[in-house]
Amino acid sequence: MKATVFIAYIFLLMDFVVGVAFIYLFVLLVRALRKYIKSEPVRKEKAESAKSLGEVIKRYRTQRKMTQEFVAESLGVSRQAVSKWESGASDPSTTNLMALAKLFGVTAEEILKEVK
Repeated sequence: MKATVFIAYIFLLMDFVVGVAFIYLFVLLVRALRKYIKSEPVRKEKAESAKSLGEVIKRYRTQRKMTQEFVAESLGVSRQAVSKWESGASDPSTTNLMALAKLFGVTAEEILKEVK
């Protein structure tokens, strides 16, 4: 009889610990989401102050919810080429820059003006 009561208490304690753990994880999640939401102005400012051509291209692509693969297929280049442009490992040719601008719905001059 004592063993079954002891086991019951153990299971009750385990349920309590699991419940507390879930509550703690929920609190951590809420805190992280609050921090993320509060950082939105900082993220926007950082995105607006892009410096390299690759950062500008990536910002235009992500603003328009395009994937690297979609951009690559639209321009007739490889996804790796688009990745290299965005990382700064290489720059697009003038022809590809004009095609990117057309795809993004802006002029090539607008893209280049944002490069610092």
